[in-house]
Amino acid sequence: MGVTNNNTIGFIGLGVMGKSMVRNLMKAGYPMVVYTRTKGKAAELLNEGAKWVDSPKAVCEQSDVVITMVGYPSDVEQIYLGEEGLVNASKPGTFLIDMTTSTPTLAKEIFYEAQKREIYSVDAPVSGGDIGAKEARLSIMVGGEEKVYEALQPIFQSLGTNIVYQGGAGAGQHTKMCNQIAIASNMLGVCEAVVYAEKAGLDPSMVLKSISSGAAGSWSLSNLAPRMIAGDFSPGFYIKHFIKDMTIALNEAEKMGMVTPGLALVKSIYEKLAEQGEENNGTQALYKYLQ
Repeated sequence: MGVTNNNTIGFIGLGVMGKSMVRNLMKAGYPMVVYTRTKGKAAELLNEGAKWVDSPKAVCEQSDVVITMVGYPSDVEQIYLGEEGLVNASKPGTFLIDMTTSTPTLAKEIFYEAQKREIYSVDAPVSGGDIGAKEARLSIMVGGEEKVYEALQPIFQSLGTNIVYQGGAGAGQHTKMCNQIAIASNMLGVCEAVVYAEKAGLDPSMVLKSISSGAAGSWSLSNLAPRMIAGDFSPGFYIKHFIKDMTIALNEAEKMGMVTPGLALVKSIYEKLAEQGEENNGTQALYKYLQ
């Protein structure tokens, strides 16, 4: 069992991160078959050598490995478990990699349905945003069988630099929830710090020079605070998708009898931003709420 760049990879979902991920896989030499609901999103990749097909079923028919990077758990469920979904359409021996942030419960269901058909399935959500996707420096959290994780290493290494096997089916998604919980309260702190610096009459860019490398340092402080200061609210990660992730995390925490007050607070603020029409901006637009 193993993957080489002779294997064709199918990729479903060409959003902010998916497009860059496809480019990095093509750079690594993999033949790429792509599908997204809006064909126009694929135009640049088709010019660069990717092949277009018109359905998830067609992706399966032409691929040895299929990667999905879509929006919501409902999309994942439809693409994988629908009548013409990936689990029913894939050949035995196909590798299915869901890199969407979805629910651990759904990841387990896909794993068991795939296993019945001798298909290999892993949940492998990522962190690192648009920058990490472009630079192939994503953090990849993998759940599923360890032998499958090992077989997929060449693909993961084409996309990221921090690739960790977390355990059985669903473990990747649970790990991503830990990531999103940590980011949520941190983003609030980063935005408060930038607004405080401005109201105190400081140059916030100079403030970042002092605090980014100290105890306050974080990915969000280094990568998203400069965007806030520059008035750049374009999405490295959509607010609407972050609300989705926080909702999953809150539901999973509740199932475990856990209280997450920081997460609940930040989710409520982001929901207010979404109501104000900010849902398609990047998560750094939380800064606007505090201004």
